[in-house]
Amino acid sequence: MDRRTFISAGGLGLLVTSRRGWTQQKQPPNRIAIVEAGTASANQHFIDAFMVGLRELGYIPGTNIVVDVRWAGGQAAGFRTMLSELTKLRPEVLVVSSAIGAVEAKRATTSIPVVFIGVPDPVGIGLAKTLARPGGNLTGLARAAGDGLVGKTVQVLRDIAPGVTRMAILWNPGSAIEQRRVQAVAAVEAFGMTPLVIEVRDRDGIGPAFDMMSKQHANALFVVTDPLTLATRSEIVKLAASDRIPAVYEFGEFARAGGLVAYAPSVTEQFRRAAIYVDKILRGANPGDLPIEQPTKFELVINLNAAKALGITVPKEILLRADEVIQ
Repeated sequence: MDRRTFISAGGLGLLVTSRRGWTQQKQPPNRIAIVEAGTASANQHFIDAFMVGLRELGYIPGTNIVVDVRWAGGQAAGFRTMLSELTKLRPEVLVVSSAIGAVEAKRATTSIPVVFIGVPDPVGIGLAKTLARPGGNLTGLARAAGDGLVGKTVQVLRDIAPGVTRMAILWNPGSAIEQRRVQAVAAVEAFGMTPLVIEVRDRDGIGPAFDMMSKQHANALFVVTDPLTLATRSEIVKLAASDRIPAVYEFGEFARAGGLVAYAPSVTEQFRRAAIYVDKILRGANPGDLPIEQPTKFELVINLNAAKALGITVPKEILLRADEVIQ
């Protein structure tokens, strides 16, 4: 090869490289759609944690990624509406929170990869074949599936208020977590208390549910968390305080809203880690091959203001175990 030919070939190589880089830069950014279970006013910090996770992995909204956020408002119907809207945009990945959100996403699409967050029992409710290899187009992050966590949560309240004997279990029958209610009943009975199952189906039912607790002489409360109860947590903790019912919750957000105590996986951490699943899928991974992650970070949150209002002295050994104490 003479000098002129070498220069021409080299120039062509530079031209090809330059054009390839130009083509890559002109490719549209990946589109991620996320439907959060609650409302922006109550749960924006979950979305913020997800965005932090994306940025940690090199994704910059508006540059190499577009994120469409929608809110279900604590209702299954909200998920159906938002998922119908977002699937038409054909995002590369769809992210949903809660069991009912994941169930509705499975109904909405079989082709778009779905990453779910905070599902108590993905295998039990038919979202996955196994935790190790879920199959299909869904994967993500579970809440602890067994009844051990529910038992520990109930025990925390017994340790703080040992005199309770009749524990109301507030739950939403439309939330796709029937197993959670069963586990709560079993845990309450295991501690020698009487379980009182109280249903709530919408925001307007919160007040009547507490009226029913009063009629049944409940002196303790366990709230099964779903999009509805999480979205109405302010109303729930206020009514529990007004009725002087010691209550334990499955999400730390309840205690931060004024509830007595919560023991649960860190939901904020799960939202941040959901970005890892999104990244893997964008890099070519099949969601059905990605193992569902079980929670590894749990938090005990105690609200001493709520305890004082109830006349409860939280034992020192429990305060020492707490991850967060609200004064």
